[in-house]
Amino acid sequence: MEKKICLLIHLILFPLFFFSITHAIWLTLPSSGTKCVSEEIQSNVVVLADYVVIAPDQSINPTISVKVTSPFGNNLHHKENATIGNFAFTAQESGNYLACFWVDHNKGGGDVSVNLDWKTGIAAKDWDSVARKEKIEGVELELRKLEGAVEAIHENLIYLKGREAEMRSVSEATNTRVALFSIMSLAICIAVSALQLWHLKRYFQKKKLI
Repeated sequence: MEKKICLLIHLILFPLFFFSITHAIWLTLPSSGTKCVSEEIQSNVVVLADYVVIAPDQSINPTISVKVTSPFGNNLHHKENATIGNFAFTAQESGNYLACFWVDHNKGGGDVSVNLDWKTGIAAKDWDSVARKEKIEGVELELRKLEGAVEAIHENLIYLKGREAEMRSVSEATNTRVALFSIMSLAICIAVSALQLWHLKRYFQKKKLI
């Protein structure tokens, strides 16, 4: 019975976990230049990431530099001459978080491959630690995961609603400015036309053509 309940909870959790993001990204870094990965993350969301350099020849052993910055440009992680590493942070502000990678040393030359495992939200939560700390397992643990997924969805919907209201406000303000600009343009055209008619009338009157 318990296995059936666990199976049912897993079926419910599977689509819900799409609202939390797990990316396994394969990056190919050129010998010169930088490659960046960005993601829009709302505030108070946990982010975990692991990266590793994939060297086809172990004797070459290339190294890279990694820099992670917040939407306001704050440095969240910076590591040089790395072949493997990780970073973790809780987003303090909403916006695009940027992770940039570039090659430090590569004796063999050419491109360098990097595998990046990027997790956010409930996908970044250590459920094994939660289970050990709270002494829960089985159905109870799955229910806690389900509760976490529902909370993540609710927070995401609130965030999207706020962004929608913000974009609607910007759109309305833009429409108002465009309408005012159109009215001003029309008024200027009418004024210029009237001035031209007045000038032509005076000119013809002076020439005694009318």
